[in-house]
Amino acid sequence: MRGTWWREGVFYQIYPRSFQDSNGDGIGDLAGITARLDHLNDGTPRSLGIDAIWLSPFYRSPMADFGYDVSDYRDVDPTFGNLAEFDRLLAEAHRRNIRVIVDIVPGHTSDQHPWFKAARSSRTDPKRDYFVWANPRRGGPPNNWRAVFRRVGPAWTFDDQSGQYYLHHFLPEQPDLNWRNPAVRKEIDDIMRFWLDRGVDGFRVDVASGLIRDERLRDNPRFQLRGWPRRRNWDLDEVHEIHRGWRKVLDSYDGDRMAVGEIGVRNLRRHVRYYGEDDELQLSFNFHFLEQPWVAERFRAVVEEWERLLPAHAWPDYTLSNHDRSRATSRYGAERAGVAAMMLLTLRGTPFIYYGEEIGMTDVPIPSNRIVDIDGRDPERTPMQWDASPKGGFTTGDPWLPIGDTARTSVAAQRDDPASLFSLYRRLSWLRKSSPALRRGSYRTVPAARGIFAYAREADGHRALVALNFTASAQVVALGSGSGRVLLSTRHDRDGAEVDLARVELSPDEGVVLAPA
Repeated sequence: MRGTWWREGVFYQIYPRSFQDSNGDGIGDLAGITARLDHLNDGTPRSLGIDAIWLSPFYRSPMADFGYDVSDYRDVDPTFGNLAEFDRLLAEAHRRNIRVIVDIVPGHTSDQHPWFKAARSSRTDPKRDYFVWANPRRGGPPNNWRAVFRRVGPAWTFDDQSGQYYLHHFLPEQPDLNWRNPAVRKEIDDIMRFWLDRGVDGFRVDVASGLIRDERLRDNPRFQLRGWPRRRNWDLDEVHEIHRGWRKVLDSYDGDRMAVGEIGVRNLRRHVRYYGEDDELQLSFNFHFLEQPWVAERFRAVVEEWERLLPAHAWPDYTLSNHDRSRATSRYGAERAGVAAMMLLTLRGTPFIYYGEEIGMTDVPIPSNRIVDIDGRDPERTPMQWDASPKGGFTTGDPWLPIGDTARTSVAAQRDDPASLFSLYRRLSWLRKSSPALRRGSYRTVPAARGIFAYAREADGHRALVALNFTASAQVVALGSGSGRVLLSTRHDRDGAEVDLARVELSPDEGVVLAPA
């Protein structure tokens, strides 16, 4: 069956600058990632047991947006190493049965990319139409479109050299590609093939819903009222043709290659359209967990709506953190991290773990003189905390961002503690591998009292029941009749205990996975 590995596996996002530094310059690199692969999966339950890694950009870049401004899509930035080191990382990951997907940034390049340098050199240059240009309107930008980064303002910058504005939905150093130009589509297809030919297992597609713009460059409506047009620079219907083209590229390769898209669409009905008729994205990032308060009913509502709207061929996915959002432990609190982990790893769908989430890393306050990101995302991008040393085992040099409290939170401190968050993540990951119900089973909500999120998973005659107590009070939940056994609890001392399914007792902030007798 095609799609088994990315449906049933656990993904782990690595931000290369912050995972492991191998040469003492204070910045993580590809060789450092290779050196830490056994933490992710060494084939035993001592490791986290993940099945795939997603690498944030490592391409050549001036680093105005830390790699999301690409100046060469076919090379590794010297900050991170070189192509030979990437190939070694890929080979070592595959040797451990870890798949590797890489970030592809198709919406914009760096202003230092040869394409843009050529484009701004002359209005008649063949690369001019690789980007979106327009004349001023009433002495200012061509329309009212705004950049994603609030400090940037308009999504247009005037180019003195050629006398026109160019479009950029992020930094001025990130000019938008013109996806209405067939030559651009061919260029990105060829870049994908370059990495697929090297053996990568797929892509995380950056800004996958924002690739194509209104051809007439009309203003966005000032207010989103019923019956008014949606924004004319995001989530246009024509974007689905692009994704269908990429699916053909992926399907032309052996080995079940895949793509997961960053979909910036709040309406779930439109969101699920990115699966197409099983001819677009294999996975479409659902960021709604990142926006929920710690309320069981809110998380349950997201899951139930996702389950109701997804077509039969589509597969859900969930995440609690990423490089653009505050870390889950900072949002919810350390006492709730175990329940959050259990929810992520037992729902129907593919879980994405952000590096450091498995040990409960939190956002790190950044002194004003150390701030480097224009959009305030430094606190969630700080270096991985491997041990209790001042530099956390991340580097022997000066880390590019401050490191958190390694004395309280590190891999070394949690590795041998059966009650630690890291041990819970490991147990959840390896339990998932052994359970057809958790890997690929159906989902059914189990009615429960306020503050409890409970559900059943079932596949091939295997059943698992999950009950998550989102409250700071002891609770009792009825999950059925007869007896059951605790396969795993966020309280390590309950594992293996027999319970009455009609009256399952939950401690404050406890989650359990049960096997009915």
